[in-house]
Amino acid sequence: MKWCRVRIAEGASYGVIVDDVIELVDGSPFGSHRRTGERLSLAQASLLPPVVPPTFYAVGYNYSGHVREAAERRGSSALLPQRPEVGYRAQSALIGHGRPVVKPADCPGEFEAEGELVVVIGRTLRRCSRDEAADAVFGWSIGNDVSARGWQRTDRTLWRAKNSDTFKPMGPWIETDADPLSARTSVLVNGTPVAEFGTGEMIFDPYQYLTEISRYITLHPGDVLWMGADRTVEMVPGDTIGIAITGIGVLSNPIVEEQE
Repeated sequence: MKWCRVRIAEGASYGVIVDDVIELVDGSPFGSHRRTGERLSLAQASLLPPVVPPTFYAVGYNYSGHVREAAERRGSSALLPQRPEVGYRAQSALIGHGRPVVKPADCPGEFEAEGELVVVIGRTLRRCSRDEAADAVFGWSIGNDVSARGWQRTDRTLWRAKNSDTFKPMGPWIETDADPLSARTSVLVNGTPVAEFGTGEMIFDPYQYLTEISRYITLHPGDVLWMGADRTVEMVPGDTIGIAITGIGVLSNPIVEEQE
């Protein structure tokens, strides 16, 4: 099943996608809900991020290719992480499928896309087992972890390099029936594939992360965990970046320059 959030006259509504139609829902997929009988054309709908997470977790280096790539940039040895550790991103950076990513006018250096699997939590988790973690996954989505490398190298934190407005496209929906650990992730620039990797070829898989996080932090329905990328892709204003994960869909967003 595909769940989405869509803009309507009253604000936003969850919906279920059936073929090319969105059936609007009163309530949310994480609680009680019912289909209202109202329908929208998927092609004409304005899709929002499929969930606004209570907490937005993000994995850093979780693929060996990205670890090696970062080490080459630093001129150092590639050291794989020894345990699953997680960071955070800003909800305010989230945008939906089709919305523009805005490159700030004073943003220096490389401006890059990272195609990532997104885990969407469906139930509360605290000190869970691996099986409990798997059972708690509501579904899967796609993220583009936009990264401003110049800021990332010079700022003490990732406050703007990773979290500027529009830097976190997510969507286009949540797929509840996918098997993403057997999938392929592709990054497309203007429709042309430029990077591809096995989605499941992670250093630590989603369930290892969820069990580790839940030892210390309670996870809640609607929380998301972005799982990292194996490749980064340079992008410039005028490009359209697509992130495709087999069995889930394609997240696509144009890149534009900020107009001061």
